[in-house]
Amino acid sequence: MTRGSGRHVACLWKAPMSAPSFRSISICLAVAAAGCVGDAPNQYGGSDDPGAPGAIDPMSELALSNSEQTAFNFFVSKGLTNVQAAGIVGNLMQESSVIATSVQYGGGPGRGIAQWSVGGRWDTSHNDNMAAYASANGLSRWSLNAQLGFIWYELTTFSGYGLASLRASTTLTQAVVVFQNKYEICGACASSQRITYAQQVLNNYGAGGGGGGGGGGTTGATCYSNTLGQEMPENACVQSRSDSQWYQCSNGLWIDRWTDPAPCNGVHPL
Repeated sequence: MTRGSGRHVACLWKAPMSAPSFRSISICLAVAAAGCVGDAPNQYGGSDDPGAPGAIDPMSELALSNSEQTAFNFFVSKGLTNVQAAGIVGNLMQESSVIATSVQYGGGPGRGIAQWSVGGRWDTSHNDNMAAYASANGLSRWSLNAQLGFIWYELTTFSGYGLASLRASTTLTQAVVVFQNKYEICGACASSQRITYAQQVLNNYGAGGGGGGGGGGTTGATCYSNTLGQEMPENACVQSRSDSQWYQCSNGLWIDRWTDPAPCNGVHPL
C-alpha cells in the first residue's frame, strides 16, 4: 500500500501452498541476516502501535484458520469470479500474507491485510478509513472480517479503486494488475510475485476456474477445535470461543463461513 515499497511486512515466510493443509504464517527470525533485529512487530501487531491487539490464543480456531481461503470465499460471495477473487488475494498475500494484524516492519505506516497507511486510509482519511469503518460496524479494526468488509466498502463506494475494471477482468494477470494499480497503488509492486500468489490461490481454492463458487476438492483431514477440546471432522461447524465467529473445517484448516461451500457436518454453538 505504501508507495515505493514492495512487500511491506518484512520477516514473512510463506508456507508452500501446493498442499492446502499448510497455512501461510508470519515468522520473524531474530537474526541480522533476515533483517529482523531490534523491536520487530509480531503477527499480532507491534509495540510501535499501541492500538494493536495482544497475542491471540495460538490454538484458537481463529489462529488455525486459513485466511487466504477465507478471503477468497468472501470475494466470491460478493459476486466476483474465481479469477477476480484470486487476483485480489494474490495482492493481499504480497502485502501482508493476509494477516489482519500485520504491522509494517521498521516503523512504517502500513497496517492490516492491505497495508493501509496510518495517517491515511487506516485511521484518518475522511469517510474512507479502516478505523472508522470498524467502529461504525462494531468490529475490531484488527479483525479479518472487518478488513475484508472495508475492502468491499471501498471498492463499492469509491469508483477510483477500480471495481468496474476488476469486474471486467477475464484473466488472472488483468485482475492482479487492476487491484494492484487502482486499489493498492503501490510503488515497487513486484507484479510477477503477486500473479504467482494469485495463481496458487486459484489452483487451491478456485479449482483453476473462472466462475463463481469457492473451494477445490477435500482431503478429509480433521481440524483441532480449541473451543471443544478435540479434533473435528471435515465440514464440522464450530462457533469459536475466541471471537464468537463461526468456522467450518475444510481440508484440515478452519475457514470463515462467508459462503456455504458444503453442508455442516455437525453444528456446535457456544
